[in-house]
Amino acid sequence: MKSARLLFALIPLLVTTIVAQDHPAVNAQANSVYVGADGKFEAVPDTAVIQFNVSVQDETSQAAFQRGSRNVEQVRQVLRTNGIDPKAANIGFLSVQPVYEWKPKQKVIGYRVTTDVTLKLTDFTKVAPITQQLADANVSETQTLSYALENMDEAKNKAVEDAYRRARNSADTLARVAGRSVGELSYASVDTFENPRPIMPRMAHPMAAMANAAPAPTEEFTPQTVTVTAHVNALFDLK
Repeated sequence: MKSARLLFALIPLLVTTIVAQDHPAVNAQANSVYVGADGKFEAVPDTAVIQFNVSVQDETSQAAFQRGSRNVEQVRQVLRTNGIDPKAANIGFLSVQPVYEWKPKQKVIGYRVTTDVTLKLTDFTKVAPITQQLADANVSETQTLSYALENMDEAKNKAVEDAYRRARNSADTLARVAGRSVGELSYASVDTFENPRPIMPRMAHPMAAMANAAPAPTEEFTPQTVTVTAHVNALFDLK
């Protein structure tokens, strides 16, 4: 969860102790109203994130490594075919592990080489062909697609605006009921959050035999929005 805090005082009449992210304790003077509110903004994602792994097993570590290298070269070719520099993809890890047979006694029967690759795309039209071509190449055991918002600043600002509007409306309502009116803002604190997405289990890649029978699974659908929320605490003078 991403979090940012902005704390400012317009006049030096407060002593503030932060005891929690969304519930700061404020020593407010008389003739003031202190309110808090939540706001949110549904942002359209600007980045598609494709994650997949390449995992092969062979009798020797050298043979497994060579097979893995050939499979990864096929991945590079898929990227080049779609006009993407292979350097745009990131490798999360590379592991070489022995595979054991436990009965009748423990012995090494082979080696498994595994690497994890992440590719971020801003051109969503390339998602379908890349995922399909990776499936056709049969080089990846798993393949996942998610959407993210890399440029968070504007979305955070929109969420803060919504939270402040709600806080100001609450202050206006309280003041009106009391026969008063809201004056200047004396203090405010802000917290913004990007709601985490549930982590779904990785699923096996789609069968290549079905690739030409129907549109790719991502086609004609709209990417899920990214929800950014904000909490605003505000202290207003009363007239």
